Amino acid sequence: MMIIDGKKEAKLLREEIKKEILKIKKSKNKVPGLTVILIGNYTPSQIYVKNKEKNSKEVGMNSDVIKYSDDVSEKEILKKIKELNNDQNVSGILVQLPLPKQIDKEKIINSIHPSKDVDGFNPVNVGNLSSGYQGLVPCTPMGCLMLIKKVEKNLSGKHAVIIGRSNLNGKPMAQLLLKENCTVTIVHSKTKNLQQECLKADILVAAVGVPNLVKKDWVKKDAIVIDVGINKLNDKIVGDVEFDQVKDIAKAITPVPGGVGPMTIACLLKNTLECFKASQT
Repeated sequence: MMIIDGKKEAKLLREEIKKEILKIKKSKNKVPGLTVILIGNYTPSQIYVKNKEKNSKEVGMNSDVIKYSDDVSEKEILKKIKELNNDQNVSGILVQLPLPKQIDKEKIINSIHPSKDVDGFNPVNVGNLSSGYQGLVPCTPMGCLMLIKKVEKNLSGKHAVIIGRSNLNGKPMAQLLLKENCTVTIVHSKTKNLQQECLKADILVAAVGVPNLVKKDWVKKDAIVIDVGINKLNDKIVGDVEFDQVKDIAKAITPVPGGVGPMTIACLLKNTLECFKASQT
């Protein structure tokens, strides 16, 4: 059994990005720039944005965080996004979710220009991914696929089961695995015989936000298990998979914390770099 070290893999990816940015800086005297919009004082968002800022600077990118209070108007945020869309020094724009109730998430996501949409949430990028075209891919599913491919390079013909159908994780994960020629099943809260479906998986991705949902008897022997969940349970951070049970049966498994999380931020930097490169052609 292999515990997939997300911290180590994310560090390797950041090092690759750093090298490429150094080359760009030498040849063009420019570097990519990531701008994050943070609204309100929600603690997990603040921690996440702080990590993004730290990692951006470490790889040599320009990083800017624009903060607003909880009561900011939607109009003001849309105006700022329009300004950033037109700013040549900004390669990528990210609006940290969740948003306060007066702000329409859909409107905000749609207003970010697809070429600067580092989260890969704009409908243009979603459409590109589902059509198999070139586009920006959401960071967490991209990171998950990279971790899966560290265990098994050729995924063709594998049966992948994804627990969760969100636009952020479940749906894009399915598209990426289809592209790898997997047979893909998405299961969710309305699925009958959830356990039986999961037992068919060669690759099981849990992205549903239910602490320790996946037990040992849900997992086929030698399956690759990717745990996207980050849940608080009795003051501990746990995933959607009962790690201590499942690790004995899986071929490879990601821990929580230290699995998918670090890869998400590293893939955000990768997307920002890709946005910059596309803007230079």
